[in-house]
Amino acid sequence: MNIFSHYQKKILNNLKSLEKKKIIKIPNNFKNLTVELPPKNEKADISCNAALLLSKFNNKSPYDLALILKKNILLDFTEFDKIDIAGPGFLNIHFNINFWRKYLFQIIQLNKKYGSNNIIKKKYNLEFVSANPTGPLHVGHCRGAVLGDTLSNMLIFNGNKVVKEYYVNDHGGQIKNFIKSVYLRILEIKKKQPFPKDEDLYPGDYIIDIAKNVIKNNKIKNINNFEKIYSLLARESLKYSILLIKANLKLLGVKHDNFIYESQLVKNNTVTKIVKKLQKKNFIYKGKLNAPKGELSKSWKARDQLLFKSTLFGDDTDRALTKSDGSWTYFAGDLGYHSNKVARKFDVLINILGADHAGYIKRITSATKAISNNKINLLCKVSQLVKLFKNGEPFKMSKRKGDYITVEDLVNEVGNDSVRFMMLSRSNDAELDFDFKQVTEKSKDNPVFYVQYAYARINSVFRLLNLKLDKKINIQNKEFILNDYEISILKKISEWPKCMELSTNKLEPHRITFYLYELVTLFHSYWNMGKTNKEFRFISENDKQNLSRLILLQALAIVIKNAMKIIGVSTPESM
Repeated sequence: MNIFSHYQKKILNNLKSLEKKKIIKIPNNFKNLTVELPPKNEKADISCNAALLLSKFNNKSPYDLALILKKNILLDFTEFDKIDIAGPGFLNIHFNINFWRKYLFQIIQLNKKYGSNNIIKKKYNLEFVSANPTGPLHVGHCRGAVLGDTLSNMLIFNGNKVVKEYYVNDHGGQIKNFIKSVYLRILEIKKKQPFPKDEDLYPGDYIIDIAKNVIKNNKIKNINNFEKIYSLLARESLKYSILLIKANLKLLGVKHDNFIYESQLVKNNTVTKIVKKLQKKNFIYKGKLNAPKGELSKSWKARDQLLFKSTLFGDDTDRALTKSDGSWTYFAGDLGYHSNKVARKFDVLINILGADHAGYIKRITSATKAISNNKINLLCKVSQLVKLFKNGEPFKMSKRKGDYITVEDLVNEVGNDSVRFMMLSRSNDAELDFDFKQVTEKSKDNPVFYVQYAYARINSVFRLLNLKLDKKINIQNKEFILNDYEISILKKISEWPKCMELSTNKLEPHRITFYLYELVTLFHSYWNMGKTNKEFRFISENDKQNLSRLILLQALAIVIKNAMKIIGVSTPESM
């Protein structure tokens, strides 16, 4: 359970009962009551601001009102050991040891469900990666893939239904260049025709691999006429390109539920249908656009084109739906795709966008509002750039796949665990420096190692005692004793549900990696104390073990396991 939200409700009910007894007064619009962590210099377990909020309404100083609240709260809450009044009137509350004993056993009982929040269950569509199917995934895609997959795990952990989706942009000029590149590689292989130097083409060796697969499959018999075989060649080439992308995603531990193809939406007239629907609502019109920012107005040629009134829904300017040749724009395709999402009746849509698509958010959220009559919420998260470093210098790896560093290169270099953990080590909207030296060190400076090592140490204790980590340990109330250091670890464990709630509500999985590092730092520090002081060792030299400590270790292992599973990182039992 989240002790902070739990006691926020309980203390609010207590205040209401005091009002009924005419001990205090509460305003009708009473809000902003908080129960949270006290400052680090305070030893209390939770802190409440009730006296500060109600002092003026009760014509008392915060301190005087805090004295009244303290007296009455201690009468009603037997699990509170004492309450200190701090600063201008904060109630700093200390739990008694019996509370912590019960809480610890509750964690053990909840096990895999510990940290899951009782929130309103929803159906989510989470679209992420969605890279053009013209080649393997690179490091930039990697961060968005890990972010999207972890967000999905978080939402599922809290009982929501999530569809993980990949939108395949297999329609347009880039795809034509990709198909032509495969065709020219086929000619190179079969007819020894040199591959031309053309910046519009894709030169990577993976194109050769795709061409070889197309040849091996032998569905295309005559390669003399590109136009005649284009449709079949496109299907074959895209098939192998998507298989390559799926293999890259598998290296990261990512698997999508759906692959939605733009070409299929175009074939089904999805774009045309939604445009006609929005035209009936007067959200689409024919008009001229002014020159974009940064474009010289003299060189800009204004022309009549189909425009979407995105300014009605918060965008900076209306958006074009047709190109100069009359074909649909990239945005029109997205309009069709999001109408498809809305038709599937999700409660919430989430898009993970690359750094170069940050300016795209307003137009696509505007479109979703128009399509759904403001009923569907679209949330966009931007995955910022990743910079690779080694020994303080920019790091370049193999570029066999093209002119960029691939996901395959990165995972082969440092492993899936390090990639996933480090991709979540900063907020997604901040650029990330990925240091190869740091993630390969076996030290505190390598956070993924530091967390995994904590889990391995816990397992080592139980192995030495010939006990299973999940063994039920019975202990009498009077035998349950934890020292101040162990209580501090338990208090940090108790923050896990709050961490999950914040991470999920704000869609910020980096909070989990931060929390894990802080949690295991407390554990490792305590472990190291046992090296010089036998009193703090988890394994006693005599046969009598401290069972309270073993139960604490079980709870700690549960939190680490749950958190690492959500971010998709393994928890080895030995290292």
